[in-house]
Amino acid sequence: MTVTRSSRALPLLVTLALALIGVLLISRMPTASAAPASAGTARFAALAGDVRAADGHRYNARDDTGRTMDAAQITQRSDGSYLAVYHALLDDGRFHAAVATSTDLRHWQRRHDFGPGTHQASLADDGRGGYVLAYEKDPKNHIAVRAYADEDALLDGRATRAYDAPRTLSRCAEGTPDITAVHGDTIHLTGHYRAGCDTDRQLRATLTGFRHWHAEPDRRLDRALQTWGNSGNLGDRAPVELDGRRVLLVEGQRWRGDFGSWRTYAYDPASGRADRLAIRTHGGSQAFANPSASLLTNPQGRPALLVSLFIPGEGAAPGEAGQLIYWRKL
Repeated sequence: MTVTRSSRALPLLVTLALALIGVLLISRMPTASAAPASAGTARFAALAGDVRAADGHRYNARDDTGRTMDAAQITQRSDGSYLAVYHALLDDGRFHAAVATSTDLRHWQRRHDFGPGTHQASLADDGRGGYVLAYEKDPKNHIAVRAYADEDALLDGRATRAYDAPRTLSRCAEGTPDITAVHGDTIHLTGHYRAGCDTDRQLRATLTGFRHWHAEPDRRLDRALQTWGNSGNLGDRAPVELDGRRVLLVEGQRWRGDFGSWRTYAYDPASGRADRLAIRTHGGSQAFANPSASLLTNPQGRPALLVSLFIPGEGAAPGEAGQLIYWRKL
């Protein structure tokens, strides 16, 4: 075939055009910024960034039976003491979610085990004297939701209503739930789904009347974490409100399969931007996962911000691996 000058130039023009398109696309992508995402995320970073400045802390938190308190989420009881939901990997090779109580945030008494195959628990007050609990349940990993009439029922494990959500976004796994709001019979949650049965991405969901479930991807949150170079899993998250500003804590993994690359971010829902938190521990741990935070009264009776983070062994300083709980007065 005869090749003319114009035909030889065509591939070069196509290459240049594709390169230009690539540059334009990259320039339009959101990028991480040195400026704080919001006053709320900046406030959180100032309060929670340095564990060494905390008023109290505990590394490798365990309950009174010696179980690890992985992914602990902590709230306050009406009498001023504390509730925690968490999970541990037991000798049966299964995760078990549990609930425990404490009077000082350091020592915990386990009250109930929710059974094998339960993990990543999230607890919320239902506004009517009871509680709603959500957790990831296996096999066929999915989100399970349970309702308890009062605190005694929760501590005894006597659920009055139960719902096991169908997997609608992934045929492989949906989990790490967090209950963000309870309005009567409507429960709002966030979680993850295994996109393409390969990598965890964010979802938001609504359960109505313990009968109707709707879940959809939260791609805006995904994008905020991906601007920080997170190509691995995007998982657990939890909201907290500081100075009237809502902040969402969320974990992001830079490389899938690398537990030492987990980091924690403070996301501003209003702007759609996230700040990477530079958390400083006593020994210099680098990896942080499963974040949660709550506003409560500390054991000395002062308003405080409590933060709970899991430190994977791959990114931990000596003696710091496991669940870290720390708090700082406001």
